[in-house]
Amino acid sequence: MMMHPLISAQDALGLLGQENVLFLDASYHLPNAGRDPDKDYLEKRIQGALRFDINTIADPKAELPHTMPTAPVFQRHMRALGIRNDHTLIVYDDTPFYSSARAWYMFCYFGHGDVRVLDGGLNAWIKSGGPLDHGSVTPSLEPSQFISSEPQGNDGVMTLGGMKRLVDIPAGQRKKQIVDARSRGRFDGTEEEPRPGLASGHMPGAINIPIGSLIDRDTGLIKTASQLEEIFRVLDTSKPVVTTCGSGVTACGLALGLAIIGRQDVAIYDGSWSEWGSRADCPVEQ
Repeated sequence: MMMHPLISAQDALGLLGQENVLFLDASYHLPNAGRDPDKDYLEKRIQGALRFDINTIADPKAELPHTMPTAPVFQRHMRALGIRNDHTLIVYDDTPFYSSARAWYMFCYFGHGDVRVLDGGLNAWIKSGGPLDHGSVTPSLEPSQFISSEPQGNDGVMTLGGMKRLVDIPAGQRKKQIVDARSRGRFDGTEEEPRPGLASGHMPGAINIPIGSLIDRDTGLIKTASQLEEIFRVLDTSKPVVTTCGSGVTACGLALGLAIIGRQDVAIYDGSWSEWGSRADCPVEQ
């Protein structure tokens, strides 16, 4: 059975300082947010946390942002960070889980299943009295011999070609269903995209489940499994899911939510709207 992908701040606090446990700050911000996650990391981070930059741990040849790297590239980055295959990893960011879910997905994709997302992120840690570090970082880990597994097939990450073939099939006849994590306004084309030059709207036949709907606004935590099951009730349980978003980040958040309720038949469209919305040969609905 798959390990539960979430860990509470209190449970994570109990693991702080254990030799085989690492915390990773995977914070990321949209281009129009006006924030620098690397600077934020230096100003405030979980004690001992390493920086997991999804823009750096990516395919260096790709034109799109934070594209999924190959297994050898991912392995090289993990070795440089000192991450070992026997490490228990706790990933977090400064939102409830939006970009840390991307780090979680990457580790799972490359065969490291001992990884959890900190429910509620950095704010939940602070509320629980968790200790923080600030200032410059002196690397404390020696380079490791981390081994990345080669992903089996293409089920975990969909390419542009695969998505175009899927969208060419009438929605009712598709073997996979497309779920878009963007806000309702971006999905409908009534809200401006944060990246310039992109079309407004969504892929024909896609279903909109905004990533924000997975968060309990009173607690800042992800909703309960029963609440998530209700949200995902619009999906056909007999068909695998492909998640998409703006650039492949919150698509992983939907994958996380689906994993919590036991669904593992999920892939992400890595290029997401940054790719689809930039091309004249990709159909768009509003």
